[in-house]
Amino acid sequence: MAQGGRDRPHERREPSFGGGDDKGASDFRLSREDRASVSSVEKGRARPPEGAEDAPKTASRKKAKAEKAPRKRRRGGSVIGRMLYWSAVLCLWGLIGIGAIFAYHATKLPPIDQLAVPKRPPNVAILAADGSLIANRGETGGRAIEIKELPPYLPKAFIAIEDRRFYDHFGIDVIGIARAMVRNVTRSSGPMQGGSTLTQQLAKNLFLTQERTASRKIQEAILAVWLERNYTKDQILELYLNRVYFGSGAYGIDAAALRYFGKPARQVTLSEAAILAGLVQSPSRLAPNRNPKGAQARSELVLAAMAREGLVSDEMVKLALINPSQPVKPAGAGSFGYAADHVMDVLDDFIGTLDADVVVNTTIESGLQLAAEKALVDELTLKGDKFGVSQGAFVAMQPDGAIKALVGGRSYADSQFNRAVTAKRQPGSAFKPFVYLAAVEHGLTPDSVREDAPLNIRGWAPENYSRDYRGAVTLKTALSLSLNTVAVRLGMEVGPKVVASTAQRMGIRSKLEANASIALGTSEVTPLELVSAYAPFANNGIAVLPYVIVSVKTKDGGWIYRRSGGGLGRVIAPEAVGMMNVMMRETLLTGTGRKAELPGWDAAGKTGTSQDFRDAWFVGYTSSLVAGVWLGNDDGSPTKRVSGGNLPVEVWSRFMKTALAGKPPQPLPGLPTGFSLQALFGITTSESPQDEPPVIAPGDGSGPLGRSAPRPPGSVGPTPSATPQRPLPPPATVPTASAPVPPAGMPPAQVRADDAPRPPGMIGGGATAQPPRRPPQQEPSLFGRLFGG
Repeated sequence: MAQGGRDRPHERREPSFGGGDDKGASDFRLSREDRASVSSVEKGRARPPEGAEDAPKTASRKKAKAEKAPRKRRRGGSVIGRMLYWSAVLCLWGLIGIGAIFAYHATKLPPIDQLAVPKRPPNVAILAADGSLIANRGETGGRAIEIKELPPYLPKAFIAIEDRRFYDHFGIDVIGIARAMVRNVTRSSGPMQGGSTLTQQLAKNLFLTQERTASRKIQEAILAVWLERNYTKDQILELYLNRVYFGSGAYGIDAAALRYFGKPARQVTLSEAAILAGLVQSPSRLAPNRNPKGAQARSELVLAAMAREGLVSDEMVKLALINPSQPVKPAGAGSFGYAADHVMDVLDDFIGTLDADVVVNTTIESGLQLAAEKALVDELTLKGDKFGVSQGAFVAMQPDGAIKALVGGRSYADSQFNRAVTAKRQPGSAFKPFVYLAAVEHGLTPDSVREDAPLNIRGWAPENYSRDYRGAVTLKTALSLSLNTVAVRLGMEVGPKVVASTAQRMGIRSKLEANASIALGTSEVTPLELVSAYAPFANNGIAVLPYVIVSVKTKDGGWIYRRSGGGLGRVIAPEAVGMMNVMMRETLLTGTGRKAELPGWDAAGKTGTSQDFRDAWFVGYTSSLVAGVWLGNDDGSPTKRVSGGNLPVEVWSRFMKTALAGKPPQPLPGLPTGFSLQALFGITTSESPQDEPPVIAPGDGSGPLGRSAPRPPGSVGPTPSATPQRPLPPPATVPTASAPVPPAGMPPAQVRADDAPRPPGMIGGGATAQPPRRPPQQEPSLFGRLFGG
């Protein structure tokens, strides 16, 4: 067996288990099929001898090919799977990256649990006495409005043009963003398309700036989702409509409707709603009052979008296109702005800090406000250039202090400086009634006589406008003709401090210089306080505080403030009121204010002109209305001889005739009815009165004394300063009616109207004055016969 093996060296031997004959035992030999495949086991081994066992090898190869075929098919299917797999992986990592970016930018925002919609700045709706809107004041320009108050087509117009899937998305419109991206990539010209939803726009308006950056857009999207999770769709739409900017200082739909169409948002038409909805895209470019064609073209796009979305019917769209909206134009000079500004100035005194919308009811009457504005503006337009006067102010109030009209300048659009309330000017002779009142309270009467003659007080020699003297005259004549020497004599008789105290008791709040020139109105006052100081003459002696606010309520009707009470109490005795009204009525009958006569009405008043014709005044009153006019220039430059007796009287008369039309005439307090005042007091005036004389006051020659009034921006010219006054002699040293008249030919000290006032101690040495003329002897009046006047 061993030899047999050596004789066949290449023959494979199989192991034998045990001795004996193997033929009958079990065959444990392995065939090629029972062994490992060639590819895995025999690879790298020595090749078998040629020709050995070829048949089994061929079968093995065929079997390997059969096994490889399905593997190729499986490998082809795994390519698609791998593509899907890696796509999913990339999407997952993209989402993780986007989430990380959003999380990073979210850290730049306040904590979500602390986030809250900021309060809308409060609005102040200012109403006239008849309930009509004068103006809105505040940062928004209009009140917050609930969506249920609006016509249904108004919010739909914004949805159609700005966010037609508003009620379907979650704050971010993915479809809209994709569409905008495609349009921006494929567009050849035109503006970039945006994909922001109404919610995103609201988030930007509430929390973010207007910068255009990727970071801001991401934060906007985060906040939009937060808004959608915390508010309903209608709440979001309401917030949006009340916060969006419409241009011209209007924030919110109500402010925009008032600004462009002069009506609240609840009253706008469909065509007006389309204008407003199209406006938010570009408020400055599409404003209907600036670009009506552009605004109309945009509104047609809005109407088409509304019809396409089925938000309005085709008939409604056709009707809106046939009747396009027209923006309102501001009427007049906008004087209601001055009244509204004054309301805001005094509102803090009544309610303090505002934290919600309020409604303020005022005393302003729209008809009287327009009448005052027209009278003032028409006069300045007609005669302003001729007389060298550019500005004016007007105040009208009831005798109880309720302000009915307040005009602070020629045009509110050109200048918001409120001259009726803020500007202080010399009243000139319009201050003299307080001097005469002090004299009456010291025992004098309208028929008391004083000398109109040259006067010298330590070098200051005031003279009359006409530069002549009338000799002995009654107080009534002296006041009606505005004789300066008599006023100064009376002021020195009672004392300058008494005159100042009397004026302040009547309602003057400005500082008054208690010197000799106070009688000529050299201390500055505002038009509002001068008119209020005349009110006691019209209401039988009760001092008033001028007021414009009647009540303040919340937008829901709750009371915050309600006016109660009256004036400051009696400051003039009824007898003194009657005598003052007798004298000041004579001003309108025969004196410097004769152009202000109101047929059928008892009216009284006083003209005033300051030095060099810088300021011209007239303040007049009836038993139902007190009104005052000031005319001048903001820089204090002289006018071309505008006096209280010409232009201001004309303005006042034109206004009063309108204001009193249709009202039954009422007598002034203290005047008898059914009698002629001239017949009662026996006074006739033969002289032809001159226009109101300007005040000649002691000073440095540069203008009014102590001018310290606030001036509007842009005013020019030096501000005169006050000249210190020397101590005045006691009243006993001042010539009175009993003092002897200087002999004829003796040159009295005088100051010409066109000369600079001379300081105390310098005696005038100008032209020689003529001796004073005495009026013809008259029969004693009834008043004189009864009381010995």
